[in-house]
Amino acid sequence: MLHRLKDILADFFHQADLVLLGLCCTATLYGMALIASAASYLGVGKIVRYVGVQGVALLLGVCVYIALSMVDFEILMKKWKWLVLFNIVFIGLLLTPFGVSDNTGNTAWLKFPGIPVSIGPAEVVKISFVLLLAKQIEWLRVEKRDLKSFPSAAFVSGHTLLLMGYYFLISGDMGNALVFFFIFLAMAFAAGFALRWFALLLGGGGAAVAAVFLLDLVPSSMKYMLDRFIVVFDHSYDPLGKGWQQSRSLLAIGSGGVFGQGYMQGTQTHSSYRTNLPARHTDLIFAVCGEELGLVGCVLVIALLAAIIIRVLLVAKRAETPFQSYVCVGMAAMLMFQTIINIGMCLFVVPVIGITLPFFSYGGSSIVTLFAAMGVVSSIKKRSPTMRRTVHLLRT
Repeated sequence: MLHRLKDILADFFHQADLVLLGLCCTATLYGMALIASAASYLGVGKIVRYVGVQGVALLLGVCVYIALSMVDFEILMKKWKWLVLFNIVFIGLLLTPFGVSDNTGNTAWLKFPGIPVSIGPAEVVKISFVLLLAKQIEWLRVEKRDLKSFPSAAFVSGHTLLLMGYYFLISGDMGNALVFFFIFLAMAFAAGFALRWFALLLGGGGAAVAAVFLLDLVPSSMKYMLDRFIVVFDHSYDPLGKGWQQSRSLLAIGSGGVFGQGYMQGTQTHSSYRTNLPARHTDLIFAVCGEELGLVGCVLVIALLAAIIIRVLLVAKRAETPFQSYVCVGMAAMLMFQTIINIGMCLFVVPVIGITLPFFSYGGSSIVTLFAAMGVVSSIKKRSPTMRRTVHLLRT
């Protein structure tokens, strides 16, 4: 058993993507430092708890990364029907007593007895969704279907819209529902779907949303979403309510200047009043960075995330099969959308939709699933033609 484990680790270090793993670990450790500062106003106990959870999640994430690097997803996807069933059932668990609500009233988390952290089904399903969508597109290519035709576009977009609708109706979580949509757009574009279908989908969707707002058809339970959009375009609209989080975030980032107020020295980050900078260790962690480490710290955050995304896209470019390439594009799109939306939220240029900053925001289950997603990419890199040639040369 020990000998087998040694062989697995040797294989991992020879062929897996250690650069990607290093970038992910660096970003997570940087995030842990920011979380420690953001939680300090709650006391030493909370710092230990939050950083401890994040540290355990990092270790688990590395283990998952290593394990998934060994998996051949081309073979795994022959059982794609089980993955579809998993998505349906796992999201459906939100309707059971295991489903719990967040502070917005959305039922987007699962809490199981004996597990100290909540699990977001969307975080896990994003990975399986990318794999299934890549399999769909590959099947269209194998069957020699015209990717520019309406049936092909409807086949792939239908899968996406059904999953989005199913998840949103159960959870009420619009943010993660939109992540599924952006992943679909990126993968469909990379596959070569006709631009006219993108225009039709975006134009039709935009017109439908505008009609719902203009005709005042928004359900009372969803009025808060409309307010979040309005406040982005008019910062004077409800500044003490829907605009409060982003106003404080913008103030924190602006007060940091170029070099920041100093680590553990942020005025709002260390205010004893929770409302001075809400969600400072989760959604608004970028504002903590801006206040304490300034423009330099924020650029470093963006540079690390950009490097991870670029690395994933490089693996996509060198992938052995179209399926593998589409998977990498989907994973990169997931990171890109979440990064843009979260930073946009902090800068008050997009609405608050509850999207965390990948690898930086607090969340144990989020860290583990992000490393899992990158482990899938590492598996693809391990099986690329370039890596196969390299390993062959080393062995000969």
